[in-house]
Amino acid sequence: MLIRNSPIVFMMFCLFAMPVVAYSADHNAKIDAELAAARKWPGVIRSDIGVTRGETKIPCLITADDLDFHTSKTRILLVGGLDGWRLSVKASLQAMQWFCTADDAAPFRKKFSVSAVPIVAPDAWATRTIGTNGSGGTTARGYPPKGTAYGDPKSPEANYLWRWIGTHAPDLVVVLESGSGVLPYFPSAGGKPLSKLSAALGATTLRESDDLTSQLVRSKPAGVGSIPAYRLDAPNSGRYLKQLLIAMQESGFHGPSPARREMQRRLKRTPVEVATQLSGHYGHDLNSVAYIPALALVGRMRLGELTNDDSQLADVEKIVFNYFKGDKPTLGKRVGGSNLSGHLVFGELARATGKPRYVELAKIAADLGFDKQGRPKEAMPFHSEMSDAVFMGTPILTQVGRLTGEEKYHDMAIRHMRFMLKLNVRKDGLHRHSPLDETAWGRGNGFPALGLALALGDLPADHPGRNEMLHAFQAHTSALAKHQDPTGMWHQVVDNTGSYRELSCTSMITFALIRGVRNGWLKKDVYGPIINKGYNAVLTRVAPDGTLIDVCTGTGKQKSLRGYFDRTAILGRDPRGGAMALMVTTEMAAWKNAND
Repeated sequence: MLIRNSPIVFMMFCLFAMPVVAYSADHNAKIDAELAAARKWPGVIRSDIGVTRGETKIPCLITADDLDFHTSKTRILLVGGLDGWRLSVKASLQAMQWFCTADDAAPFRKKFSVSAVPIVAPDAWATRTIGTNGSGGTTARGYPPKGTAYGDPKSPEANYLWRWIGTHAPDLVVVLESGSGVLPYFPSAGGKPLSKLSAALGATTLRESDDLTSQLVRSKPAGVGSIPAYRLDAPNSGRYLKQLLIAMQESGFHGPSPARREMQRRLKRTPVEVATQLSGHYGHDLNSVAYIPALALVGRMRLGELTNDDSQLADVEKIVFNYFKGDKPTLGKRVGGSNLSGHLVFGELARATGKPRYVELAKIAADLGFDKQGRPKEAMPFHSEMSDAVFMGTPILTQVGRLTGEEKYHDMAIRHMRFMLKLNVRKDGLHRHSPLDETAWGRGNGFPALGLALALGDLPADHPGRNEMLHAFQAHTSALAKHQDPTGMWHQVVDNTGSYRELSCTSMITFALIRGVRNGWLKKDVYGPIINKGYNAVLTRVAPDGTLIDVCTGTGKQKSLRGYFDRTAILGRDPRGGAMALMVTTEMAAWKNAND
């Protein structure tokens, strides 16, 4: 019989009611201690692939070869700790240590590279919980993961791992699991190269199921391509890797995998080729004057200029014709900051065509910065205290100021910028998304970078506030540069490496850096390498058919870091991500044309 007032019952309730984040600091410290030796391994880079429900980071160990999709080496990924079993973690780390440091591994290092995700379920590993991930789910089964990423309340690790492997695109994945077997297990669907390797190792056939190994060869993680894989019951040492490398040489198994070949194809595209592919899927409507469709239209116009294709501009004019005629208002019944920046398309059309009507349309948004007596407001309306508003309100003002020659718009741009920067810039130079929480959201930093990059292009050189805006832009880009991921991406939470690598903010930030270097606002020798890494990262996440990898869905201000972790990362076509990718690819094309 349950005794309702029992102290034992009360204690049990408190135990299970405790938030899982309570142990994140302790678990992260344990992981750091476990991986401390890896810091001394030559060429090894510590990074993270995701974060658990307990906000524990999921670590990975990579090298420069793992960041080079064109390397001649065959790239091997070790995956351990899927089920929380500590022996598989130990086996992955011992194998990588041998490969990186042992003298007898030196010949193999010339032909292979090895990376690892050694602790897929770090909360289970830290608490010595076997058979679960520590939050009521599992990481050993359920592939490909169902549902949206990465806010699964039970098993976010599976989504993080699946998509990360796809974008990492190794040539062979070795999944270390618990078990009593001594032979490796190979999936039957792996194809001839994997079959030959299986024979060389004397492996057992793995029955098809929803385990990671089976599905890597049958599916396309992150939509990239299939990856050969095999499962090995975790041995007592890391020497199994030497046996594998010998067998790979004897059987003739080598990269690139189908996934890596796809990455190579994506990277070979020119900026104009990528922009042309994107323009086939984005920038074909303006149902409401908002920034997402508007920037896609601007991207198409710029593509037309780059390729001397007048049809792009003509098509954009057709799309906006109802607004041009006055048959449809540019501002609907519900107006937000996105609608203000949506008017940038009219300013671009005014520049391209010289038609005064487009200036009138752009002014509709810019004039909202003034009251009925023509006095400047404290800031542009609809800012909602969010850092997004640096983009939503500033560039439309400078654009209209340039088009009309009226100083008041430039003055209002500086006024609005000051208001927003005072509200959200942190001491480290990053923007919190809003005063509601200190989180430096990815797109919440992409917006200010993009907004000031556009505004600086229109603000007169002799304007009293120009140096202030330029300094704000330079300070912010400097702060952002420190947080670029080794892959070239920026994260959903800029300064949290456990959050997912996010495409739209990476596109926006990279655009801002290119625009800054092109105009001499940023030093090419400093930012050129950062731009190249960022742009190449964008290329790997933009497929020829317009599908995109990990674009954060629309996001208002959140109350906590967890809120930003859990925002859906879209895998597929997305107008927001497509518009930003189109902007950065056309900007890169213009920069390359100028350099050539």
